[in-house]
Amino acid sequence: WNVPEPELVLVLNSRMEIVGFTAGNDVSSRDIEGENPLYLPQAKVYDGSCALGPGIVLTGPDGMRDLPIRLGISREGHVVFEGDVSTSRMKRSFEELAGYLGRELSLPSGAFLMTGTGIVPEEEFTLTPGDRVEVSVGELVLVNSVVS
Repeated sequence: WNVPEPELVLVLNSRMEIVGFTAGNDVSSRDIEGENPLYLPQAKVYDGSCALGPGIVLTGPDGMRDLPIRLGISREGHVVFEGDVSTSRMKRSFEELAGYLGRELSLPSGAFLMTGTGIVPEEEFTLTPGDRVEVSVGELVLVNSVVS
């Protein structure tokens, strides 16, 4: 079974400086993850498991310290899940996260860094084909339909 995870995504230049943000939907496959905890990487990397956008807001870290993040899932026109959180609740600073990524990796073209989620539907929930998933981060709204 699969669940969406709404995330703030940092946009980094080649020096790992934060130059903006976008919205991300990092879908997890609980089917794969549940088989064995060692399968966690595979539960995050498969066709259709991640969406970014719809654009990039150019700003430094101060412009994203208290952004609302929302998740809404509709099925056949009815809301089946809603949740919200704020970037102000994040444990680590944006600069610290970018620093970890740049410590061991050279990324000459820059990178998109997904920061993790604070909203996950309950354990028995799963996405089904036709569901409409809406992730908003600040002013950005990313909408995806689930396909089989």
